[in-house]
Amino acid sequence: MKFGGTTVGNTTALTQVVSIVLQENERWDRLVLVVSALEGVTDALIEAAHLAQLGNRRGYRRIAATIRTRHLALIEQLPLGTNERSVLQADIDQMLFDMLELCQTMADTAAEQAIPAKTDSIIGVGERLSARIVAALLRQNNLRGVALDATELVITDETYGNAKPNLEITGQRIKEHLIPMLGRIIPVITGFIGGTATGNTTTLGRGGSDYTASIISVCTEASETWMWTTVDGMMSTDPHLIDSAKVISELSYDEVAEMAYFGARILHSRMIDPLKRLKIPLRIKNVFKPQQSGTLIHSKSNIKSGLLKAVTAIQGISLFADQSGSLAQISAVVDETLFKSIGSHADVMIASQSSSKSFLCFVIPTASGPDAVHTTQTSLQQRLSEMPKFTDWQVEQISLVTIIGSGIDSAPQTIAKIFNTIGDIPILTMTQGPSHCSLTLIIKPEDADNLLEVIHTLIISNA
Repeated sequence: MKFGGTTVGNTTALTQVVSIVLQENERWDRLVLVVSALEGVTDALIEAAHLAQLGNRRGYRRIAATIRTRHLALIEQLPLGTNERSVLQADIDQMLFDMLELCQTMADTAAEQAIPAKTDSIIGVGERLSARIVAALLRQNNLRGVALDATELVITDETYGNAKPNLEITGQRIKEHLIPMLGRIIPVITGFIGGTATGNTTTLGRGGSDYTASIISVCTEASETWMWTTVDGMMSTDPHLIDSAKVISELSYDEVAEMAYFGARILHSRMIDPLKRLKIPLRIKNVFKPQQSGTLIHSKSNIKSGLLKAVTAIQGISLFADQSGSLAQISAVVDETLFKSIGSHADVMIASQSSSKSFLCFVIPTASGPDAVHTTQTSLQQRLSEMPKFTDWQVEQISLVTIIGSGIDSAPQTIAKIFNTIGDIPILTMTQGPSHCSLTLIIKPEDADNLLEVIHTLIISNA
């Protein structure tokens, strides 16, 4: 069971977490918990690391003090014994002291090659803090909760900021160090962070706690994986944008993977594939409504092919040129620039060509942060202006609206309904996903809200 940042951030939510664990401990022989940092803490730690790079000692010390105050205030409100509270306070102070030492080292050194590793160590502190709080609460309720740092379990490469786990070594570590504990204790594992083979802390990318839960599930051959959030399940669209969004009771792995990649913020896009390979069911549930079934994600969705289930929207970048021919070189430049700008590769590129024109676009992951689109656009424009053979390419922001439904590519009448609904909203290009469950429309950003609303109305009316 993975608990997100909003489920561990206050006394009310943490009371629910303990209640859920107590109940599920009666039903299951073995439980594993994965926890995120308190909501907003990772962003604050990222800012602290940035300020440390700039040598702004007052700035990162202020952030550390704010994080300390927040966590100490939280544990003061929790029903903990005197000893548990004292140990927690000491742990919090020690971890934040170590974090400040890392910031100090970054501020004092010009060794840029060491900065990414130190940054990951700093921004992983949030999960280490929350894991200890949850474990202490479990012990207070007569459960043998133990906080475990994933740095010793999830072994990754050295791509700091967006590390890739080595599942073979990770599986061996989990078999040796985690599985023997199960049934005797309830481990509370830090999400989001891992470690290199040499012991350096890494992070799995924003939202990486989901990925941690997926990896742990696969390596322990879990019966099920549950993601606890503060929403009722996977929604037919973003409820913050459209009030009529509905819970989807059931999805296939492919459907939810497309939703996650193309903008559904509730799940990390990389977490689905490991679960799919072992056919481990995934449930999305509301921590405040544990009696509700939420959304079940599994290998087969028992709903007729061609039924539209959801629509997502995500920002992206497009490149356009009055020329045709191979896109290999421009694609390589895009991928390199994207990785340097926001630490993410261009996993999916959508290309369209005619005899005299070329159009290329790609997604900017929501996990990259609110400034990622502008940063990438600026970096690409600068990079292409320095390369004479690419100066004809224009770089612009676009939006990708993706309609989700199994078998959508074999339901021409459904696709006809979609285009009839769109009306006169201009489409730059479109693509049907090879997973047979998505149709993506690329449009100008100013048309995104309108397109999202009209397609969602179609989904609800035909549900």
